[in-house]
Amino acid sequence: MTSRVLVTGGAGFIGSAYVRTLLGPAGPPGVEVTVLDKLTYAGSLTRLDAVRGDGRLTFVEGDVCDPATVRKLAAGHDDIVHFAAESHVDRSIEDGSGFTRTNVVGTQTLLDAALRHGVRTFVQISTDEVYGSLPRGAAVEDDPLRPSSPYAASKAAADLIALAHHHTRGLDVRVTRCTNNFGPYQHPEKVIPRFVTALLTGGNLPVYGDGAQVRDWLHVDDHVHAVELVRTGGRPGRVYNIGGGTVLTNLDLAHRLLERCGAGPDRITHVTDRPGHDRRYAVDHGRITAELGYRPQVGFDAALTGTVDWYRAHRTWWEPLLTSS
Repeated sequence: MTSRVLVTGGAGFIGSAYVRTLLGPAGPPGVEVTVLDKLTYAGSLTRLDAVRGDGRLTFVEGDVCDPATVRKLAAGHDDIVHFAAESHVDRSIEDGSGFTRTNVVGTQTLLDAALRHGVRTFVQISTDEVYGSLPRGAAVEDDPLRPSSPYAASKAAADLIALAHHHTRGLDVRVTRCTNNFGPYQHPEKVIPRFVTALLTGGNLPVYGDGAQVRDWLHVDDHVHAVELVRTGGRPGRVYNIGGGTVLTNLDLAHRLLERCGAGPDRITHVTDRPGHDRRYAVDHGRITAELGYRPQVGFDAALTGTVDWYRAHRTWWEPLLTSS
């Protein structure tokens, strides 16, 4: 039986990893994938090079906020997995208007089309940042949403709009909230590639404030595996946290990257902290483990080393991004 999946943001870091997984040798049988991506600075078709010759893949350059494009695509698909988003917190602090448009209006546009054309399942990809800063422990799915940044607020709004379409219109909506992702092909505006590329180009690591902010790290391969579990086996109207289980301060992360790049602690520069910077993010992923059998499979230390090695070997991919974004 053919399953037709529309993946928004499928040329982005996480969305492309999901597409490569769906169309890879261990992917589900009978799947056909359409990628809808606007190809902003954060999108790159090179992330899909491994599968671009696959006859099961269709690429459409377009905007999730364009009703005509979205309706045309929704009409031919069973499931929508919605990765497309503006996602950089610093950019949202500088100007949040694009985040509201893409993350909120874009999600609404997709939901309208899903209802109109009888889409079977809508998976809303979200973030642990919607829970806000935690004093201790880890967030569970029923915790209140207390977003701090315009980015996090736009994602929280999108989650609530999506869930409202389940409760009031009967649309099968499933929400995932992940922790900080890392891995190959991540844009160098994000912290791990930002630090690695700085070290590889002779620069210092710009650590916000005292560097004691805590993050839970998740390899992108574990994330997309969990998303596929939710698409195929999750419950309608359900929220699933996806964590990696490696909780580090930003300063600890910086030291681990220094070690892997053969650099000393003098390469750390403490810079003015981000406004409203959340001190702790972490999620309890017990629900997805109990219901769908998810467990992180990628070991953090080896994966971090592998990620550094990937950036070292792929300078031609990331060097142009340092000046183009």
